[in-house]
Amino acid sequence: MPNPPPAEIKFRTQNQLGELFAALDSGTGREVRRMLSTLTPQSIAQLLESSPPRIRQVLWNLIDKEVEGEVLQELTDEVRSQILATMDTEEMVAVMEGLDADDVADILQDLPERVMAEVLSAMSETDRSRVEGVLAYDEETAGGLMDTDTISVRPNLSLDVVLRYLRRHEQLPESTDSLFVVNRKGQYIGLLPLSKLLTTDPSVTVREVVNTDVEPIPADMPDTEVARLFQKYDWITAPVVDENNRLLGRITIDDVVDVIREDADHSLMSLAGLDEEEDTFAPVRRTARRRALWLGINLLTALLASWVISLFQGTLDKVVALAVLMPIVASMGGVAGSQTLTVVIRGMALGQIGRSNLSWLLSRELGSGILNALLWSMVMGLIAGLWFGDDRIALIIVAAMVINLVTAAFAGAILPVALRAMRIDPALAGGVALTTVTDVVGFMSFLGLATWYFG
Repeated sequence: MPNPPPAEIKFRTQNQLGELFAALDSGTGREVRRMLSTLTPQSIAQLLESSPPRIRQVLWNLIDKEVEGEVLQELTDEVRSQILATMDTEEMVAVMEGLDADDVADILQDLPERVMAEVLSAMSETDRSRVEGVLAYDEETAGGLMDTDTISVRPNLSLDVVLRYLRRHEQLPESTDSLFVVNRKGQYIGLLPLSKLLTTDPSVTVREVVNTDVEPIPADMPDTEVARLFQKYDWITAPVVDENNRLLGRITIDDVVDVIREDADHSLMSLAGLDEEEDTFAPVRRTARRRALWLGINLLTALLASWVISLFQGTLDKVVALAVLMPIVASMGGVAGSQTLTVVIRGMALGQIGRSNLSWLLSRELGSGILNALLWSMVMGLIAGLWFGDDRIALIIVAAMVINLVTAAFAGAILPVALRAMRIDPALAGGVALTTVTDVVGFMSFLGLATWYFG
């Protein structure tokens, strides 16, 4: 049966939410519990994130205890932190029981260090060891993504022995498409695909059919690079190794999908200076506090642009038409720069831009900027000449637009690279920096040329 389209899923979620709210308003908690029991953990998580905080807590208390852990791992960090804050240590341990080590590590990283230590100490020795193995790595690396629940075999075994070994397991780890082949020291050798295991003569040894073409992923590899490898090679799972090539765990496609989604959310929200984990239904004070900083930064850049304008107050008093046309120069520069900025940030996120091709990209953007500058400055010059009947104003806006559009193309291409070199997120700071450049250069060139020409 094909998956329903996104619009249908959204409609269904909103209908479910309306039914739950109606049941809560009527005070029938039993009916709400029954409705929640028919939903998947993913659907319950979406309903929780779509609810205001007060209702969210009521819904959480009505969820079946057996699925709480699965629901918890599907929530965004902020919503998950709100729910964890209402639990004691024993409840947290119970909720995380049965989850994969990487999922438990993700949840624990949302807790204060003191609480994390308490939860770890309350776990069984086996579970604690597995989770600590993941926590040893940064959460945005392959080691932080990996699950330590793996099945490995030796190369000297026959396939018949491997099959009998697998039958001793009650179930295989989710998304298992291959077994990992390791030597006596636990060092990675290659993969044994399940399809090969099931279709090859059982008397054949693992060594004869092992796939050694798949390179393992170093534990310190950034998660974005891991996602690119999965996309490039269409992997379902991949082995993770340490610096000595010892097998540590595996990464599955569902973890990679989460990375891709989080990166997309980060890029989108960063354009507005917001956190990708921003809770849609966060309280007023928290929302206002988070947005205040970004608004303050924008205010400073706006004051800088206004200061530039004030330097040419005398010219504006003489030629009122300049005040009418001035926003056009800055606006066109801002749009042109944003186009280049977006392309470059996307290219950097995909790993397509480096030192070897940066000069070519810069030349391309400057060439494109010059062509568009000539085209649209001439159009605007013609409009300004007809509008105000003054060829001098037309020439000034033509020159100013050419200067600003070319500058915008250059800035849009070079700013992300410069910000990345300074360890500043281009998606977060690039827009503000670009707006400052295009506003200041646009006003300075337009009003400066007018001051020089009109005296």
